[in-house]
Amino acid sequence: MSETMMAVRLHAFGGPDVLRYEEAARPFIGPGEVLVRVHAVGVNPPDLYLRDGYRTMPPEWQPHPAFPIIIGTDVSGVVIATAEDVAGFAVGHEVFAMVRFPEDLMKGSDAYAQYVRVSAKELAHKPAGIDHIHAGAAPMSLLTAWQFLIDLGHDAPNPFQPFRHDPVPLAGKTVVVNGAGGGVGHLLVQLAKWQGAHVIAVASGENAALMRDLHVDHFVDYTEQAAEQVVHDADLVVDAVGGANMERFLRVLKPGGALFLVNPLGFAGHDEARGRRITVSSTQVRSNGPQLQEAGRLLDDGTVRVVVDSRFPLAEAALAHTRAARRGIQGKIVLTVA
Repeated sequence: MSETMMAVRLHAFGGPDVLRYEEAARPFIGPGEVLVRVHAVGVNPPDLYLRDGYRTMPPEWQPHPAFPIIIGTDVSGVVIATAEDVAGFAVGHEVFAMVRFPEDLMKGSDAYAQYVRVSAKELAHKPAGIDHIHAGAAPMSLLTAWQFLIDLGHDAPNPFQPFRHDPVPLAGKTVVVNGAGGGVGHLLVQLAKWQGAHVIAVASGENAALMRDLHVDHFVDYTEQAAEQVVHDADLVVDAVGGANMERFLRVLKPGGALFLVNPLGFAGHDEARGRRITVSSTQVRSNGPQLQEAGRLLDDGTVRVVVDSRFPLAEAALAHTRAARRGIQGKIVLTVA
């Protein structure tokens, strides 16, 4: 096997134009690791933030990696080698994973490449019922939705709050998902429905048909009406968007309800939440092979499906990032690897 491969690397932070498709050293695996020949790579917001150098963060929090680096976390592909101590995976197995997140958050997890090394603990068998494109699109978004709504699955310190995030029972509850057409949002909708919740989806009007396909109980087009003006007494709101004025969702909830924030930075309503007896919680998604394996069963039997917005060859990663920066993304963007 050649000691080189093609990959997309950064030599400096910046816009999509800094993504270079070029030859790089093929990784070598260590104990507990598997080498995967990549077929598809999911594009996620942290990819864009790292490419840009997390420049919106305070300087002391910004990354200072040793360039060049390879970004990306989500892969689907085929095992071509395993360490001697690896059990459960063998050469030829089709697999998918979210790679080393958040462990390598600030230096890249090496997914934008033809080959990637993955800890067997982070790896899951690809659902037979879906192709590599949809499997590569799934890991970060699916694990985010799973860890918010179903099972956190770890006891690592929470970087966003001093207490552990705990999912709440959903059966028979009214759940509002803001950003329901996005990569995480459309999976939150489906998991909540699977758990027996009455789901209210908030998104732009162009997502109305998709929301009907996903069997939401009520759809709110935020370009026509504000959710806080038409929705009341919900048990849970999951905001998959973030940004300004997240506090408005407190008015949607009944006393004793919960507000889950996928991106909590900038939320300023903690005092109001305490006054309304509303739990506000967030967490950071973490790589977890067994959880991905469990959630993958829902992909395999069609209970949950991953919507693919668009796909680009790995060599056109810059175009994929340009697309990702625009509004109106429905589902996930995927890179295909030759």
